[in-house]
Amino acid sequence: MTDITKLLGDEADSLLNHTCSGFKKEDLYLPGPDFVDRVMMDSDRNPLVMRNMQMLFNSGRLAGTGYLSMLPVDQGIEHSAGASFAPNPMYFDPKNIVELAIEGGCNCVASTLGVLSSVARRYAHKIPMMLKLNHNETLTYPAIYDQTLFAQVEQAHNMGCIAVGATIYYGSPESRRQIMEISEAFERAHELGMVTVLWSYLRNPDFKKDGTDYHVSSDLTSQAVHLAATIKADIVKQKLPENNGGYKAVGFGHTHDKVYDELTSDNPIDLARYQVANCFMGRAGLINSGGGSKGHSDMGEAVRTAVINKRAGGMGLISGRKAFQKPMKEGAALLNAIQDVYLSKDVTVA
Repeated sequence: MTDITKLLGDEADSLLNHTCSGFKKEDLYLPGPDFVDRVMMDSDRNPLVMRNMQMLFNSGRLAGTGYLSMLPVDQGIEHSAGASFAPNPMYFDPKNIVELAIEGGCNCVASTLGVLSSVARRYAHKIPMMLKLNHNETLTYPAIYDQTLFAQVEQAHNMGCIAVGATIYYGSPESRRQIMEISEAFERAHELGMVTVLWSYLRNPDFKKDGTDYHVSSDLTSQAVHLAATIKADIVKQKLPENNGGYKAVGFGHTHDKVYDELTSDNPIDLARYQVANCFMGRAGLINSGGGSKGHSDMGEAVRTAVINKRAGGMGLISGRKAFQKPMKEGAALLNAIQDVYLSKDVTVA
């Protein structure tokens, strides 16, 4: 706990001692070792989905806690292999991506069709695998921003994956097609017994106003989260909110004054708590993303995000670049530091 407090710096008191009042913790479906029995049993999920969700919960250093620490590496497509792996060339080899997840004590490794299929026979029985179904590839010129299916659900099932992931760019002109594609893919995944995870992101240039980027506003990201839960994402990945008032700034859509006056505050935990509330009050687990690697500040930023997510009622963290753009020992240490937040009994739900 001393290390966590030190890494939080000047924010330690406001983050560790805050109490949420807009949505009280007693009203949420919080993570825990009995989450499948207590929460998922109400749903129409295939029993195989619940078995595989329990397998996720029973893996890695966080086994038995109800929290998740995931390693996602799809940046070879999303950002280019050179940009992603040149800082640490060992990760051009898919084997080392999976080894990092194992060494780092993760519940799951998430990656692309090519990465996971190339080593599936070696690792599918050693760590839960999640196949990312779609990607925004960056070789097309001029650049386009669209999520394209790279794989079929059946391919994930046949290589031994217990989960599938996908991205939807809510707010983009292509989002309606993406919603239909991924809704169908998630239904098929559930039929086959796999857990579904949605990267529920915003993308629209008009979401930036007067120098402020509302792609990370609590109100807009939370509506994206709600749409993700609506197409039956079991787990929703979302960026940690950094501001609020996106609806008002952009001047579109529908919101309510209580969202800003009563249900949220300026405290980052309240902004993330609103995301949890939009995950059907926690029936779908919220995992926040770790963000890009900045070097020396990565450890502090990762721990800060984990503290906010846990205290808000979230289910864990999914962190990639901060881990794999370092030597394996350092990357594993960063993943362990994230997990220590969820293992700490002193970091409680606000």
